[in-house]
Amino acid sequence: MSLIDEQLARLAREHEERSEKRETERRTAVAPQAEVAGVISVSPEREQELAPSMATFADVKSAFAAFDFENGSIASFMELLLLSGVRLRASDIHMEPQEVSVLMRLRIDGIMNDAGAVPMPYYKMLSSRIKLLSRMKLNADKPQDGRFSVRTESAQIEVRVSSVPAQYGETLVMRLLNPAALQTDIGSLGLRQDDFAIVMRELSVPNGMILNTGPTGSGKTTTLYSFLKKVAQPGNKVVTIEDPIEYAVAGIEQTQVDEDKGYSFATGLRAIVRQDPDIILVGEIRDAETAGIGMQAALTGHQVFSTVHANDAAGAIPRLMDMGVQKETIGPAINLIMGQRLVRRLCDACKKPAQVDAELVLKIKQYLEMLPARVSREGLSAEGLYEPVGCAACDGAGYRGRIAIFELFPVNADAEKIIAAGAGAGDLYAFAVARGMVTMQQDGVLKALHGITTVAEIEAATGPIAF
Repeated sequence: MSLIDEQLARLAREHEERSEKRETERRTAVAPQAEVAGVISVSPEREQELAPSMATFADVKSAFAAFDFENGSIASFMELLLLSGVRLRASDIHMEPQEVSVLMRLRIDGIMNDAGAVPMPYYKMLSSRIKLLSRMKLNADKPQDGRFSVRTESAQIEVRVSSVPAQYGETLVMRLLNPAALQTDIGSLGLRQDDFAIVMRELSVPNGMILNTGPTGSGKTTTLYSFLKKVAQPGNKVVTIEDPIEYAVAGIEQTQVDEDKGYSFATGLRAIVRQDPDIILVGEIRDAETAGIGMQAALTGHQVFSTVHANDAAGAIPRLMDMGVQKETIGPAINLIMGQRLVRRLCDACKKPAQVDAELVLKIKQYLEMLPARVSREGLSAEGLYEPVGCAACDGAGYRGRIAIFELFPVNADAEKIIAAGAGAGDLYAFAVARGMVTMQQDGVLKALHGITTVAEIEAATGPIAF
């Protein structure tokens, strides 16, 4: 072997050794880097250790108050905070800076609950850790969004983070997205039998749009995904465009809006239509361009599901017109408009019959008589009303979990005519009711008479009830 060949062989061996060293370093660095890359993994032992501190909301408050920030780690507090939220079924964890401390609040069944406070110096470390996990900038004077995951032995929870500058520091909100929420079957959404029949009829139509309306946090995503699960068959291609993708669903092609890269709802939807889909889910209609493309897709053989922000089902139509959508297009493109809200369920373990007087009995009897003929009144009366008590099963709240109340506005030939004539929200609402729509409030009253929720919950969601 020549001197040159020997030098080349030595260089090759050195290169191979360096490559092996780098690969070894990469493999051994995976575990610590995983957390920085957006994942918190909680061992079964740690989860078991924390369990006594998370049994009830009172336990969580005590654990927060007793936490030793001087000697304990921020990582340990984050585990306590996140697992408490998951264990107590919180949808969101709010961190609100005050003058000397930061208030920690959990939204459980739609209600905010004060859980304790974190001293300001430690909150800065906590917020920095959350931002690192969420791939957010540490020093920012403008709103930011990010996300990370929490992995336990039994579940993987996605956490969506929002940061907004405030008077005493950045306010952080962590939304806990539990995949178990998407296990809801269409039959367990809370639709009455007559409304369920309407939904199933519209889902059987292979083209056209179903719109769902309601505020943020009203369960629209869960409802639409239950529809997708019902219609998505092996022979269909289902594509979504969302902002952001809240839940990963097997067998469905999901895409996410990225405005920085020019991938908006409108541009994304235009591209998706060229992908030969059968079913399309558009997370939200925000502008005329998105609405126009979605409706053209609905008119050309696609089944389209989407949401729009409106107060009720009838209000979705003027909302689309305000965006600039041609009123002549709306009626032919839309098959069904839904409105929904979430109300708390009474705890079955402790609820008790409500006290009702003769006047209320008469009012409810008259109320039931005014409902459309398709609504079953069998066994319904004021004696079916219950009220909350509070027990260990519901952590003293008297309520446990939530259920949706709905209203359904099928867009038929008569509805198309009044929409094309430019009717306003009031006229459309009156038209829908005259044609047999059961309003969200009426649906709520029916659920209260079945002992599922309370009149107070329905009034909180829809306003005073005119018995």
